[in-house]
Amino acid sequence: MKVLFAYIGVVLIWSTTPLAIKWSGQGAGFIFGVAARMSIGAACIWLFLLLSRKAIPLHRKALKTYFAVSIQIYGAMMAVHWAAQFIPSGWLSVIFGLSPFVTALIAAVWLKERSLTVSKLFSYLLGLGGLAVIFHSALQLDIKAPQGIIGVLVAVFLQSATAVWVKKIKAGLGGLTQVAGGLIFALPAYGLTWYFVDNGAWPSNLNERNLYSIVYLGAVATTIGFSLYYYILLHLSATSVAMLTLVSPVLALYIGHTINHEPVPLKVTMGTALILSALLLHSFFDRILQKKLRSKQYK
Repeated sequence: MKVLFAYIGVVLIWSTTPLAIKWSGQGAGFIFGVAARMSIGAACIWLFLLLSRKAIPLHRKALKTYFAVSIQIYGAMMAVHWAAQFIPSGWLSVIFGLSPFVTALIAAVWLKERSLTVSKLFSYLLGLGGLAVIFHSALQLDIKAPQGIIGVLVAVFLQSATAVWVKKIKAGLGGLTQVAGGLIFALPAYGLTWYFVDNGAWPSNLNERNLYSIVYLGAVATTIGFSLYYYILLHLSATSVAMLTLVSPVLALYIGHTINHEPVPLKVTMGTALILSALLLHSFFDRILQKKLRSKQYK
């Protein structure tokens, strides 16, 4: 039951995070937005660990896990915050829907998970078809929109690789501990990036919406979202965890369209439908087939 509630929590957080990412970088700049987000998240997490008197393990497997997690916290999050400048917020979640496919491919090689069946290969083709439709729509939306799609794809790969790597290390660490340790490596990287790229300057156009978005991303999306994500990662396979992206794209598109008045062209709807169909096929076809085969064996 705890895993179920954690799963639902991550879906809700991931559905609202894209719009917060979009707003956090408007005026403040995406580097300041993501760096401030992670700084707030680190303060919340480390304060919680201090009050609960939980130490951060520093054995070899733990350090490997923290480094792996830092690749997602820094690399993937930096890429997606950069990409949010060029595409509507709902698109972030839709394109992230491809992460189960990338995760499955990496897990098949790295963890030897059985994830390359005929149905799954067909689902990959459907997913790529959906991405192609959205990419074509991006060309018509804005000349820089394809850059945003590529940026999110980079984030997808880094997040998927991190999930598989953490599963391979098998350090047995809690979700909050993994995020706290990952931030130890990621925060200096954010600080250096802000200093050398933005000259460490405080943004002059920081408004209330920017500020609230950054606080939400740091206190909720980073602290609670990442912790729940790595919590369920301990209890489910890497490919099952990636299926979180089945529901959040639809919710994120609706939130972006309703609250931020973002356009949802017909091609984006078609591309989203293809990706979600691919996700359904990827997740359930083999299970249904196995149940039917088992039922025949018992007859």
